[in-house]
Amino acid sequence: MRKSRFTDEFKAEAIKQITERGHKVVDVAQRLGVSDKSLYLWLRQSNGKQSIASTDDVVALKAEMSRLKAELKRTTEERDIPKKGHRVLCQGVRVKYAFIDAHQNRYRLTSMCRVLKVNRSGYYAWKKTPLSNRAIEDARILEEIKQAHVESGGIYGSPRIHKDLKEAGIACSANRVAKIMRMAQIKSARGYRKPRFKAGKPVIAAPNRLEQQFNVEQADTAWVTDITYIRTYEGWLYLAVVIDLYSRAVVGWSMKSTMATEIVLDALLMAVWRRRPKKPIIIHSDQGSQFGSDDFARWCKEHQLVPSMSRRGNCYDNAVAESFFSNLKKERVKRKIYATREEARSDIFDYIEVFYNRKRRHSYLNQMSPLAFEQRQFGS
Repeated sequence: MRKSRFTDEFKAEAIKQITERGHKVVDVAQRLGVSDKSLYLWLRQSNGKQSIASTDDVVALKAEMSRLKAELKRTTEERDIPKKGHRVLCQGVRVKYAFIDAHQNRYRLTSMCRVLKVNRSGYYAWKKTPLSNRAIEDARILEEIKQAHVESGGIYGSPRIHKDLKEAGIACSANRVAKIMRMAQIKSARGYRKPRFKAGKPVIAAPNRLEQQFNVEQADTAWVTDITYIRTYEGWLYLAVVIDLYSRAVVGWSMKSTMATEIVLDALLMAVWRRRPKKPIIIHSDQGSQFGSDDFARWCKEHQLVPSMSRRGNCYDNAVAESFFSNLKKERVKRKIYATREEARSDIFDYIEVFYNRKRRHSYLNQMSPLAFEQRQFGS
């Protein structure tokens, strides 16, 4: 084949004179000393190469776009998966598998396994057996916990519920009960804000014989008494209680619509009738007018009760009675207004006589109820 006397570089520059600078083919041919036919041939060959090059560029561009789209999708998933499942990132693999199973229609399986750092093979194995033996046992214990929590009126936390389960013959640790309750969001009743301390003044009517010594070694050694109020739509219902410091049992109570001295005397009468003390007992109270009256002083003298009074404005001097009223209100009366005083009376009677004295576990008594503690001590 005859070799062309014009190089490819020459041909390219000649074509630029026509395509880029706008000269006519005839003029370019005359200036460069080539024929018109040669220039037209070079033009056709150049257009063909550009078409082939353009096709290759389009294919490469499409491939790059597909790659970038896939990369963007993967990056978006890796960004969104932790936002959606931030609570499971530090959980066990079974929790992560459950998250993957719940979101498999939204994210790709490979992306979720990569972000959560689990294996696909483990996920497929979990699909066949989603619950372990321990998870099945936890579910069974959870039902027992719910039952004990309901029976306590919704006030027990994990320590008392663990005692209930232990007495029912269910073997599980206290930490396991606490963990199951935390995951199921089962909580004990919360108390009220702790009252601020106020410096008190001693009273003249009776000295403070307890001096905040609330731990006694024998029953019917020291009692504490106080009055609180309950809201009803009929008006206030007042409650007076007498508590034995030995077992924290409510040995006497009275409920009336007024705060007259009779409410305290009736509560004391019930306590004396129940316990039938054979020796003097300290009866500790605050400086309320009912406890400073002549009727109260005479009644105490007739029944071998030795009055003792807190300092004025110091709730800690009568902390046991205050604690009982706090438990009563947070465990039974909280956020409730009774329709009638009679309805309130029945509900509070149920709390004191049915639940508190006989069933409610007390941390001071090693998670025993007051009456169970006394029966264990006296063997009756």
